[in-house]
Amino acid sequence: MAAAATPHGQITVVSADPGAVTTFLRPRHVATLPGVGPATAKNLAQFGILTIGQLADTPPATLARLLGAAPARELNARARGIDDRPVQRAALVRSTTASHRFPHDELEAREHHRALLALVEELGLRLRGNREVCRSLALTVRYADHSTTTRSRRLPEATAHSAALARTAQDLYAGLGLQRARVTAVSLRADGLTPADHAHHQLLLDPGDDKQRRIEAVADAARRKFGPHAIRPATLAEPPAPACGSARRRAV
Repeated sequence: MAAAATPHGQITVVSADPGAVTTFLRPRHVATLPGVGPATAKNLAQFGILTIGQLADTPPATLARLLGAAPARELNARARGIDDRPVQRAALVRSTTASHRFPHDELEAREHHRALLALVEELGLRLRGNREVCRSLALTVRYADHSTTTRSRRLPEATAHSAALARTAQDLYAGLGLQRARVTAVSLRADGLTPADHAHHQLLLDPGDDKQRRIEAVADAARRKFGPHAIRPATLAEPPAPACGSARRRAV
């Protein structure tokens, strides 16, 4: 209730002191009390019960005639700041995001693919470093007119394998059907993170897949030692800078 009553950007603190709780509750509209729906609020309003304070002051026998015995006891207790329900903490749905902003409006699909592959490599390395896997990917593309498009897809199995992430990311991009779109940024979000120990990997009768994973493990070890850019896919390799002699020859 305190969160719902707090304006954006502000903080409301309600002390555990019973007097502070009562002061907070009493002036508020009865419809803000958990368990009071529109029909119940309308029923109470017909009898002049508009605030939580008025609800708390109404004799239990009167409330029982209006609402029934069980709802009357429950709402009267809550109106007085008493709620015996256990606190339920919902499981957090964890995610991690990598983003790339182009230096200018980018029309070339080739550059979009390069950026997407770089994001896949970043996410994969991050997940494997944290010994986590993700269950789905979400791709967001931002355009020059500030509009965005987001597409998501569940992975065949929870994974942190860059090749598997890349296949899904490229499928998401292809599904957008972009034709010379003026793209300013792309981001890739890995959703449904879970410990890698809790996930399973479907073994394939494909020596290539096993080889890719062994190479990935070796590359990760090198990146941990020498930095994240020590080993990169050839597609992401920057073109070598021209030698001084070559520069002089072109300048002549």
